[in-house]
Amino acid sequence: MSLPRSVSEILAEHVTYELEGIDRMYLNAYVPRLQYEKGVAGFFVLHRGATVASSALMHPITKRFIAGIEAFAQRLDVPLIRFDKGQRKDDIAKAYLADFDEQEGVLFIGKAQEKASVFRTVARYNANTGQRYAALVRATAMINHYYFYCVDRDFGPFFLKFCSYFPYTAKLCINGHEYLKRQLDKRGIAHEPLDNGLLSCEDPKRAQRLCDGLSAHKIEDLFRKWLHRLPNPFNHKDFRAGYAYQLSILQAEFSLTQVLDRPVTGRIFFEEVIRENLDIGRPDKVQLIFDRRVTKRTPGRFRTRVITEGVIPSLYIDYKRTRIKQYHKEGRALRTETTINHTLDFGIGKGLHNLPELRRVGFAANRRLLDVQRVSHDCALGEDYFRRVTQPLVVEGQRVSALRFSDLRVQALLSVLLLFVLLPCGFSNRDIRQHLAAMLGLDPSQLTQGMMTYDLRRLRLHGIIERIPKRHSYRLTSFGLRTALFFTRVYNRVLRPGLANVTPVAPASGSRLRTCFDKLDGAVGHLCAEAKLPCSQT
Repeated sequence: MSLPRSVSEILAEHVTYELEGIDRMYLNAYVPRLQYEKGVAGFFVLHRGATVASSALMHPITKRFIAGIEAFAQRLDVPLIRFDKGQRKDDIAKAYLADFDEQEGVLFIGKAQEKASVFRTVARYNANTGQRYAALVRATAMINHYYFYCVDRDFGPFFLKFCSYFPYTAKLCINGHEYLKRQLDKRGIAHEPLDNGLLSCEDPKRAQRLCDGLSAHKIEDLFRKWLHRLPNPFNHKDFRAGYAYQLSILQAEFSLTQVLDRPVTGRIFFEEVIRENLDIGRPDKVQLIFDRRVTKRTPGRFRTRVITEGVIPSLYIDYKRTRIKQYHKEGRALRTETTINHTLDFGIGKGLHNLPELRRVGFAANRRLLDVQRVSHDCALGEDYFRRVTQPLVVEGQRVSALRFSDLRVQALLSVLLLFVLLPCGFSNRDIRQHLAAMLGLDPSQLTQGMMTYDLRRLRLHGIIERIPKRHSYRLTSFGLRTALFFTRVYNRVLRPGLANVTPVAPASGSRLRTCFDKLDGAVGHLCAEAKLPCSQT
């Protein structure tokens, strides 16, 4: 079996199984009416009938809540442990899960002290009368949190974490791949696990449909089911009065797993992709992947990082508070994973009902990254297309001059176009002018609008760019992207450094290419001398 030679070949011919689905989701559970001072005051005064709202009224609720947790653990014989500082909670959960043989239940309850947003009572003074009064304000404190590590018959392992102090916010963490494995087991569909995913499946289409079926409604049902079973600080009267928990999305991971036929295929992919995409974290590339416009006011850093653990490299791309991670999973699969840490980065609300729209963004980002990598690496052009660009043309009766490969202005134009690669918003005459002047070492005033119009016309008639309808903007075509990549890479990586090495007037560089050319030149000169032929001196 021959080794794959390109990224496109790897993705088209060496992927044996593919699965797209939600990976981990971290959700915030909160009572909306208890997230601001007046709402908290209303809870104690209007709902529970207190004379005045005070943090002193919170302590009895906390005391009963903690006592309920301890009684729950004792009644069900569930271990109640304290997490040590720096201890990995997931490792402890895996150890308990290995000894758990029930369909569902509570594995253990963990206790850890963590920062939380709470309400405190502070003394304030009336500006008019000077009279002192108590007021509720938000504050941050180190509070005990209780982790309920559980197993659900439909979702598999998950945890629900409660803050033990008012307003008792909670966190729910689920795993979409664990949900999928449970659903496959229930239906008797054979599959082979791959850590956090699948290596193979008897019915791949059914598995994908099950992944697609993980909805906000099912996640909501899971939360309500276990909220009813586990101790919580509110009673039935509170819930009936509208003090009920709602879920919002804190973090969501959307993954694309592509299982490869051989480990060497994955290594080839990363060797090629990482070399060609170290600049993919630039704002212009990020705009393409996330289909969002990036301006000078866009917060966050735009960067690409390559992190190697042992001999396995991983590619990280950041956009605001969102990250794409790409790595070789267990030497068997290519995992592309978009983690959205703030839904508002994409103009999407945090409510769980927004999950369908968030899925669209996450999965599209994974696919776009692969598309950019495929085009970036596999940019070869055939002879016919090469001639189409480098020779004069007549297009619809309009004569257009050639884009000569060796023309410095053409090379500069194509290099500038790559700064705007596939931007949804396109680029204008002015955008090109500013960058082209810098590439040519000129002041922008030396490039007139007419000169830029001439260049844009040449690029458009050659099929390199196209005008965006109803706008004075342009965008690269697919052919234009390949042409720009091919021309600039061959010129900058092969032609210029190659000629610098082999030209006789250049200083000896000690390169292998220069050594071979010098030997060839000497052999030709020796042959001419033996034949007593004149040998030109160059």
